[in-house]
Amino acid sequence: MVENPIERAQDQLFAAGKSGRQKYEELVVGRRGIGPLIKHELVVLAAQGRTGALGLALRKLLYPLLLGSCGRNVVFGHNVVLRHPHKIHVASNVAIDDNCLLDAKGETNHGIRIGNGVFIGRNTILSCKNGDIELADDANIGFNCEIFSASRVTIGRMVLMAAYSYVIGGDHDFSDPGQAVLEQARVSAGVSIGDGVWIGAGAKILDGVNVGSHAVIGAAALVREHVPAGAIAVGIPARVVGSRA
Repeated sequence: MVENPIERAQDQLFAAGKSGRQKYEELVVGRRGIGPLIKHELVVLAAQGRTGALGLALRKLLYPLLLGSCGRNVVFGHNVVLRHPHKIHVASNVAIDDNCLLDAKGETNHGIRIGNGVFIGRNTILSCKNGDIELADDANIGFNCEIFSASRVTIGRMVLMAAYSYVIGGDHDFSDPGQAVLEQARVSAGVSIGDGVWIGAGAKILDGVNVGSHAVIGAAALVREHVPAGAIAVGIPARVVGSRA
């Protein structure tokens, strides 16, 4: 279990002794200095909010300039937001739909890696709080999903994650009843989703869970314990009710 001291966003935004530019660089750009800042701002100004075919073409051309690496035939939808983009690595034939947020923020993490052939549906959030997220080849993430990592979250090959699903790779220590939960440490054991898993709409997979390859998670299930490979798990809390074998 990793204990990860992560500042609240409001504490970072209103910290004394730092200029607005320094705070923006730490929270959004991920690199200090006027050069990275200007480069980031020019790309965002030119491409992020552009609609239509021109916007698609500009993002395809300019977003790779900000990323750690970017393969061929990558489509970035309207208003795709990148934070700490130098720690975001995207392979080839990837589609990232409108209004997605890819946030690789952290001091010591590696960030976000997206494999070949991945689809990320609109309004979906990949959020690192000093953690890492890896989407393996051909994963399909539906719209309005969230994948959060305060240590490490891995999504296997050919995973189908339906709309409004959450993978929550982090938690809060609440062992001291005399303190607010926000004042206690964030902890994270990470989440691992095996190859070929189907996660039904609205399911929630909590920190510390491993879902074995080719398992099925029912719609709206709350998964807080490991699910074996090939198992079918449903309910709140989720329980194994069958096997695909």
